[in-house]
Amino acid sequence: MNILIVRVSSLGDVVHNMPLLADVHRHFPDAKIDWVVEEAYTDLVRLNPHVRTIIPIALRRWRKHLSSASVRAEIAAFYRHLRALPYDLILDTQGLLKTGLVMRLARLAPGGKRVGLANATEDSGYEPLSRLFHCVSVPVDLRSHAVARGRAVAAKALEYAVPDAIDFALQKPLSTLSPLWQGTGEYAVFFHGTAGADKQWPIASWREIAAALTARGLPVLLPWGNAEEYARAQQIAAQLPNVKVLPSLTLIDAIALAQCAALVVGVDTGLTHVAAAYCRPTIELYIATPRWKTEGYWSPRIVNLGDTGVMPSVTAVCAAIDHLLGASPAVALSGNMDQRA
Repeated sequence: MNILIVRVSSLGDVVHNMPLLADVHRHFPDAKIDWVVEEAYTDLVRLNPHVRTIIPIALRRWRKHLSSASVRAEIAAFYRHLRALPYDLILDTQGLLKTGLVMRLARLAPGGKRVGLANATEDSGYEPLSRLFHCVSVPVDLRSHAVARGRAVAAKALEYAVPDAIDFALQKPLSTLSPLWQGTGEYAVFFHGTAGADKQWPIASWREIAAALTARGLPVLLPWGNAEEYARAQQIAAQLPNVKVLPSLTLIDAIALAQCAALVVGVDTGLTHVAAAYCRPTIELYIATPRWKTEGYWSPRIVNLGDTGVMPSVTAVCAAIDHLLGASPAVALSGNMDQRA
């Protein structure tokens, strides 16, 4: 059976789509699964062994250069790739007009089905016109978690019950450079950068947590993705020993950074969700987005704090660190001294 997944973006949504692949293979071990995804996220999808072929799409870039001959050639090559095989099942788990159109352009095998979402969830970007391209539209709860939503669509399409176990099946990334964090031993990572200003955690709070972690002897590494995030990283690190601003990283290097970390603290952003998918000790900070949509609930090593309009406190983050890593040496020493007294 040939299956095509259409989930083009964003980074967090792509990683939250991963468990449906393991579900399908659990019930249909011989299924061959291909995936249409934005070119920026192909390295992430490549880490899932259940994916046979990745079909990159570059809608964001193509829109800007439609008059270019090279871009038109890329679009034609994408169309040929999309039509190369007949698919028994095509799944659109994003529910947008553009993903519905990609679904319709793909080649369907005789008797095959195109299956997608029947409705929006709260605060989603779902576009009802996407249903025009479906053979089957699957209704989901209004508060359906990002992981549960994709799994429900696949389970309905293939007529199996959604398993209890959640398996992202992500392999260890091979960094493309000798990681700058090698030789430092264990380290913490702050994924502090996010596109939405309302999703940011205060710099002063990051600095307090960084100071607390360096007091534990745990170095803090600060990645960044653009000039604004670089400036924030510099402010967080200013005059704090053992806190390092990293150079610009590729996506695969950032994934490797998350996968090897002793602790990840991050706002509601893609790389935080990648760390949670690897079940690293992760503290997810929700500030302006609803926690129910993307919180990590599949591992006791994930702590979710805050919610829409509820700023996580430094005290709560410190308590979460103690929960995940154990009490800090200073606290443990104080406790031992109290017992001796």
